[in-house]
Amino acid sequence: MARRHRAKSKKAGLPPGTLVYTGQKRVEVPDLTALTYTPTSIHTAKSISDIQYPVKEGVLWIDIRGLHETDLLRKLGGQFGIHALALEDIVDIYQRPKYDSYEEGFLILLESFTFLPEEIRITQEQISIFCGKDFVLSFQEDAKDCFESIRERIKSSQGRIRKYHSDYLTYALVDNIVDHYFVSLESIGDVIENLESEIAASPSFETKNRVHLMKRIILDMRKGITPLREAVSLLMRSDTNFISDATRPYLQDLYGNVLQAIEMTETYRDILSGLQDLYLAEISYKMNKVIQTLTIVSTIFIPLTFLAGVYGMNFDNMPELHWKYGYFILLGFMALVSILLLLLFHKRKWL
Repeated sequence: MARRHRAKSKKAGLPPGTLVYTGQKRVEVPDLTALTYTPTSIHTAKSISDIQYPVKEGVLWIDIRGLHETDLLRKLGGQFGIHALALEDIVDIYQRPKYDSYEEGFLILLESFTFLPEEIRITQEQISIFCGKDFVLSFQEDAKDCFESIRERIKSSQGRIRKYHSDYLTYALVDNIVDHYFVSLESIGDVIENLESEIAASPSFETKNRVHLMKRIILDMRKGITPLREAVSLLMRSDTNFISDATRPYLQDLYGNVLQAIEMTETYRDILSGLQDLYLAEISYKMNKVIQTLTIVSTIFIPLTFLAGVYGMNFDNMPELHWKYGYFILLGFMALVSILLLLLFHKRKWL
């Protein structure tokens, strides 16, 4: 959180619409991929100079990976008439997920998550999608392509994506990110189940640390997913001309998926809180067992110590000290006392 505050300070005092990349440089050179597709054809490009816009037919999708070169984004914004505030939000990667509508189109900001179970760590990046009348611009921070499956669907002409307009492509991109939420959440669920079994069997300090890390991960995911509910709701109820009636039912399904993801994060948060309580209870129970064992041992030795103390006194007139078998009688009596105490503890279910 402190890093986010420091990143936000980069923009202090600057006028609205100033492009300042608030993240860390993740790629050396931004990667641009453009697809222009129709139901019957597809054309690709790798540079701005090769992009033909306005398109005569179909939809133009431009995907940019790497946001540190603001001049490139400013050039794209000028070419497609993107509002300066929308460009500012795109390069400010610490925005909360949201939906904004402009005359040229609408902007959706959301978070992408990848859970690494071996490291108990999650990576996240901001995904920005701007949808216009016949084009879609998507922006990613990392070199990893979040939309590879969508790209393959377009190239192989699978499904209905090439038959619909830019609004459906926008839905498909957002839905792809939301689907990956469930992939991460399922992996998190497996880790939580293992933690629960580990705590019940043999809790350790490392187990407590992993539970704490998982709580932080769920908190980050919840903060990134929960605002998306409002963004999709606004998109669904928007009267913008850039969303067709044919796409709205799919947005309703997307809204339901977002709600399900939020419910899973809340469920896991409650489970992890319960695991912390279970860890403390298990540690307390094991400590009580140790104290109980030490107490029983101490209780057994109290009468034995008394007997040893009595016959360890240096009085002359102690007849038992001169008995031939006095030593063995005393040891036998001590053993008998110990056995009787053990039987009593067992009967009281203290053992």
